[in-house]
Amino acid sequence: MYDTYWRFATERQEIFFRRLRGTPPPWTTDPILATHKFTNAYRASDRVSQYLIRHVIYEGSQKAEEVLFRTILFKLFNSITTWQLLVRELGSPSWSAFAFEKYDAVLTAALARGQRIYSAAYIMPSGGWGFDRKHRNHLMLIDTMMRDRLAARIGRARHLREVFELLRGYPTIGSFLAYQFAIDLNYSEIIDFAESSFVVPGPGALDGITKCFRNFGGLTETDLIKIVTERQHEEFAQRGLAFRSLFGRPLQLIDCQNLFCEISKYARIAHPDVKGVSDRTRIKQKYRPISDALALWYPPKWEINGQTAKG
Repeated sequence: MYDTYWRFATERQEIFFRRLRGTPPPWTTDPILATHKFTNAYRASDRVSQYLIRHVIYEGSQKAEEVLFRTILFKLFNSITTWQLLVRELGSPSWSAFAFEKYDAVLTAALARGQRIYSAAYIMPSGGWGFDRKHRNHLMLIDTMMRDRLAARIGRARHLREVFELLRGYPTIGSFLAYQFAIDLNYSEIIDFAESSFVVPGPGALDGITKCFRNFGGLTETDLIKIVTERQHEEFAQRGLAFRSLFGRPLQLIDCQNLFCEISKYARIAHPDVKGVSDRTRIKQKYRPISDALALWYPPKWEINGQTAKG
């Protein structure tokens, strides 16, 4: 399983580069990767993250409170189509023009038409304010965050962990979502912490780690993610794998955490006899190839955007 983790990372990244070069599908001979949907080796390369970075975080006012508002609003639904709906009906979302009733009306009408407004990537918990519709609780959540002057408090944070703890302090925001939101905000200019400074393993990653390590040797899952991230160059080399980094940017903690989640899914078919902490045995989402050329754009502070056309 541990060998498979590194082979999976290498081949998934090769698929990314084959698409970037404009190679026609199929982009892999691995039957599991060809059939089922898996995220990229680098989280920031995924379609939703790319849209968030380019069209949500860096389009519009760069005032901290506006960047926070747009980022959290987008991530609460984690849906490009929902964001585009809000833009079409209300104009570019902004805290300065936010009105609960207007946003509620647009989303309620969408639901009445049978439109899905939440992504299926992960389940968003509801509650906290007692509304009968989940989206109303989430609109009140973001309203509360903004009125609490969360942007200013995040701006004073000295570590990514502090941002995580501020976010986790709100109703329905558990450790998994707080970490994901902290990473998303770290793509912006309002904070700038090393992605290798802090990690929180999600449920899928915990399952993948358990499948890769039968004995933790007294270490925690967080420790193991850090060790794997630190040893990535040695691990690839030991297996003769020519892993292609993201234009010189090595895998970060968030990426290795995500890879454990993806290997948890991959193993359901590749290693069905290896058990983790989850009882899942199937991979639900099928892969549907999109032949459109990739138009990549990463946080400018990473200084890799000039290389993305080279493939």
